[in-house]
Amino acid sequence: MSSATVDDNNSNSSLPPSPKRIKLTTNGNSNMATESDVASSSIDEGLYSRQLYVLGHEAMHKMNASNILISGMKGLGVEIAKNVVLGGVKSCILHDTEQVQLSDLSSQFFLTENDIGQNRAEVVTPRVAELNSYVPTEAYTGELTSDYLSKFQVVVLTNSSFEQQLELGDYCHANSIKFIVAETFGLFGHIFCDFGPEFTIHDTTGENPISNMVASISRDKQGVVTCLDDTRHGMESGDFVTFSEVQGMTELNDGKPRKIKVLGPFTFSIGDTSNYNNYVRGGIAVQSKQPATIKFKSMKESTKSPDFVITDFAKFGRAEQCNIGFQALHKYKLEHGSLPKPWCKPDAEQFMKIVHAVNEASPAKVDIDSDLMKKLSYVAGGDLCPMQAVIGGITAQEVMKACSGKFMPICQHLHFDALECLPTTDIDETLAKCPNNRYSSQVAVFGQEFQQKLEQLKYFLVGAGAIGCEMLKNWAMMGVGCGKGGQIFVTDMDTIEKSNLNRQFLFRSQDVQKLKSSCAADAVKRMNPNVQITAHQNRVGGETEHVYDDSFFEALDGVTNALDNVTARTYMDRRCVYYKKSLLESGTLGTKANVQVVLPHLTESYSSSQDPPEKSIPQCTLKNFPNAIEHTLQWAREQFEGLFANTAENVDQYIRDPHFVSRTKKLPGSQPMEIFISLRNVLNAKANSFEDCVQWALNLFQENYNDSIRQLLFNFPADATTTSGALFWSGPKRCPHPLVLDVTLDTHLEFIVSAANLRAYMYGIKQCSDRTAIAKIVSGMKPPPFEPKAGVRIDANEAEAAANNDAITDSESIERVLAELPAPSSLKDVIVRKSDFEKDDDTNYHMDFITSCSNLRAENYSIPPADKHKSKLIAGKIIPAIATTTAMVVGLVCIEMYKMVQGHTDIELYKNGFVNLALPFFGFSNPVAPVKNKYYDHEFSLWDRFEVDGSTGASGEMTLQELIDYFQNEHKLEITMLSQGVAMIFAFFMAPATKKERLAMPLSKVVLQVTKKQSLPAHVKSLVMEMCCNDTSGEDVEVPYIKYDLPA
Repeated sequence: MSSATVDDNNSNSSLPPSPKRIKLTTNGNSNMATESDVASSSIDEGLYSRQLYVLGHEAMHKMNASNILISGMKGLGVEIAKNVVLGGVKSCILHDTEQVQLSDLSSQFFLTENDIGQNRAEVVTPRVAELNSYVPTEAYTGELTSDYLSKFQVVVLTNSSFEQQLELGDYCHANSIKFIVAETFGLFGHIFCDFGPEFTIHDTTGENPISNMVASISRDKQGVVTCLDDTRHGMESGDFVTFSEVQGMTELNDGKPRKIKVLGPFTFSIGDTSNYNNYVRGGIAVQSKQPATIKFKSMKESTKSPDFVITDFAKFGRAEQCNIGFQALHKYKLEHGSLPKPWCKPDAEQFMKIVHAVNEASPAKVDIDSDLMKKLSYVAGGDLCPMQAVIGGITAQEVMKACSGKFMPICQHLHFDALECLPTTDIDETLAKCPNNRYSSQVAVFGQEFQQKLEQLKYFLVGAGAIGCEMLKNWAMMGVGCGKGGQIFVTDMDTIEKSNLNRQFLFRSQDVQKLKSSCAADAVKRMNPNVQITAHQNRVGGETEHVYDDSFFEALDGVTNALDNVTARTYMDRRCVYYKKSLLESGTLGTKANVQVVLPHLTESYSSSQDPPEKSIPQCTLKNFPNAIEHTLQWAREQFEGLFANTAENVDQYIRDPHFVSRTKKLPGSQPMEIFISLRNVLNAKANSFEDCVQWALNLFQENYNDSIRQLLFNFPADATTTSGALFWSGPKRCPHPLVLDVTLDTHLEFIVSAANLRAYMYGIKQCSDRTAIAKIVSGMKPPPFEPKAGVRIDANEAEAAANNDAITDSESIERVLAELPAPSSLKDVIVRKSDFEKDDDTNYHMDFITSCSNLRAENYSIPPADKHKSKLIAGKIIPAIATTTAMVVGLVCIEMYKMVQGHTDIELYKNGFVNLALPFFGFSNPVAPVKNKYYDHEFSLWDRFEVDGSTGASGEMTLQELIDYFQNEHKLEITMLSQGVAMIFAFFMAPATKKERLAMPLSKVVLQVTKKQSLPAHVKSLVMEMCCNDTSGEDVEVPYIKYDLPA
């Protein structure tokens, strides 16, 4: 636990800690972060890198100047605290006046049985503090007085009474303290936000500003801007734009935001341009984000006239009822000393009387659904980790919004429920009681039998990153795999990196470079010693099917993905379909998240629908006509791979693989020549000293940023025109200018330093980081002379680029280059080291090279540069991530798991979800049923197949002929073609001799013969085959695949 010294008039008060001495007064402005606070705080980009891509530096600086109070350290409070501390604030005080009880362990993951009887805040504070050494975290166990609250920018109440919420809410509203209430009752959750009489939001969505290239602008009372027609402008009426690089109508280049009205997908108006000069050409219109101000009501006022964020449009009108219901619960507890007993009907009747009384007295009176309110009474005493994760994740994001003014806050009430998790019939009150144990608060909602089912589950978790860590934490609290016969398997081949610590909360700084799966397993064992978990370090794929084989999958109850790439997701989806196992799929992108439920025979699979592929950048744009920093960064990344990775790999293969040359010659288009030339450049111009590496870097600079640009302008001068008479350098084509090396410019020198050091690494030469020394070396060097030449072909468009890529280099030219290469036998002792791109190592020169390489090319084309942070995002294809979204989405996944364990077969009880916490937006829908096909009267979906026992053949295994006869006789299907993987086993058009031979062979022997394998792997018990068939009328019909079980 960290602490700090703070000066204050009241020396006996407990104060929020700070890394430096600060003066906190009790006037109305004491809670505002000063400019000096914001400016002086530094951000560890290595730790916060993924979150910075979500929030940005300005928002992070504001968070680093904010003191936060979180009251109530049960499951919900600690979930909020975890996410806030991981996010990084100035300080965090954890408040609670109560002692740890055994039932708290149902959702409070930082408590153990040894903590029972101690104050919750005091016990949990050092464990929360471990999450982030930059956030001083202290416990407070006193009363929440107005004097004490005045020291915070944000106050969060959990586990509080309604009277306390109203009283403290009034004080915070009057003193411009951001005030949040979060609470859960079983399967119901509620969040209330009050950020003061006026709250300014600087960025309501968090999306990158839209940028469009201008094709024309009319000179009119309502000037019409037409964008280039290769893409829609994507803006809305009411948006603001600024212009730059407009020629002719230069008045627009003043940087003033102009409000637009959308006229069409490629046009919008910007107001009066009639007094401006005539538009000539060019111009970029960039969306300009404008601040928005919101007026919040205090909790007392909001209770009279509440505003709601809808979380599920299928439950329209439920939030208003839940608002009354929650007030009634607080009143019931005040009158009876406790919440209604779980599934107790007499208590529910008493509760209903209070509900009606509260509703009658409320200015926000609603029609009451008695069944809904009774369900609230039945489950209110429960405490569920997945619900705390959902509400806690959302609440922590609201804390960040309150600190930073980034994203749209909840205005003002949010209610969420997951009643679909309950069984279709009421639970007997006696079954909701259990001996006082760590799961009693979950048993209160679902009953003892359900808890036993959870404990006996066998589940496979694929991935132990951010989602995986949250999943394991939730499962440990729920008791998944904690009983007799239960088991969790988790696999992840990655090791822990510093940037993981910001959201993968099971890991600590001392775990860096250790295996994720093993550390995660150890961490959840400490949370719940009953967890039975096995950690693997395997990649899921064809190469590990001997590990994750038939016996492994058949023993599972289900699979949960915690992956970050589509390839692995698709593979696991196929395995789940094959073994008919349920799959829980989820993912995040910054503040956005999705959940998908895959159930055998009930829903479509993950692979049934996929996002459209990312739009690729045309090659001619990359090579010659970039117009955006994304283009120059991809070009720089390709330069890195070509110079320092692929070439080194090719050299290694050239030396050690005797078939490398012949195999390379068979590659399409100009690839063979490009590879052999790169080999010649590396092997014939080998560096022997660091000075040689600097000379090479200088030559590369000259070639990239001077010679090639001069040649391009020689082919296409600045005033060149097309065959139609239009200027060649117009529209998306930006006219470049050559650069001359100047080592006094940081970017120029950075390129030389990084390129020379990467070249030195390749040849095993000692590297040098002394920029002054390198600048001195390069100042005494000259690049080779260059003059543009006539006859050099440069692709002017994508069609020409495609034609040139497909052009085959003549064999004589290839042989001439090969003749210049030293013989592989003479290179046995040569080592050319490969640089595998690693974006998060600031000492390896990888991102230094890519950033400078990109920014120099951007300078060639007058494109605004990108700093190293942004360059890392784009070139490294980093997925922005934040702990709040991850916690929330994993909570949603576990809610769907509850439904699966209940055995629900009604698809309408399950929810696929898409959430964007920035807006905030919540969209839930029922999963899509699988597409049904039909042959004869038999309906089938992707979950169906023919299962054939291969041991039923006359000679111990079915022959190919017997299989064909089987389908003809049993299913009235004539097999016309049969394949196994990519191998064609049988086809009606085969040569008669081949057909005759195969028909008589056992099917497994046919497969071995066609695939040219000696034997099938030992773990393979079945073969999957696809067939084309005709029905009795001779028509081609679509049928399921075949699962052919091999004889034992």
